[in-house]
Amino acid sequence: PRWQVIIMNAASCKGMLYVCKQFIFLSFFFDYMQSPVGRLTLVANDAALVGVLWENDDPARVRFAPGVQNEGHFILRQAAGQLHAYFDGRLRSFTVPLQLYGTPFQQSVWQELAKIPFGETRTYQQLADQLGNPRAVRAVGAANGRNPLSIILPCHRVIGSSGALTGFAGGLPAKAYLLALEGVRQEQQLPLFV
Repeated sequence: PRWQVIIMNAASCKGMLYVCKQFIFLSFFFDYMQSPVGRLTLVANDAALVGVLWENDDPARVRFAPGVQNEGHFILRQAAGQLHAYFDGRLRSFTVPLQLYGTPFQQSVWQELAKIPFGETRTYQQLADQLGNPRAVRAVGAANGRNPLSIILPCHRVIGSSGALTGFAGGLPAKAYLLALEGVRQEQQLPLFV
């Protein structure tokens, strides 16, 4: 049987479960794929990819209820194929259908991430400026840290204002690897995956 999970409208929750009145019942499916940056967990619903999670991801960073492993799920196979092509240097942008679950502010940050071109970087300050809220740098960083679609929504392309690599759910060596794969030169030297 499929696992069911309740996704709540975050704006109406106000931090308390019993206040929520809007519920959407969804089924989630997952599968694993090996990559140069470790094992990734791909998560989808019936229509779209909803998560690309790291092997040692903090379960509190992005929360999905347990789903059903489904190696043949169309969306999961499509996402894995595109990620393999990305790692092989044959793909620069993803076309797999996506669905974002988060607050309106988080979703606006994640939509800005999707606009950062392959091989380019932006600072947290630049993202805050693009959102029209230059004082929201920390909130942008927090939303970036909760990005459920790592690599696909390229949070690895966001760097500190000094140009240094900063926090990344997959670890700084993975961030350095992804940027190097895209041809981004980094002044801060970090060990890459071998």
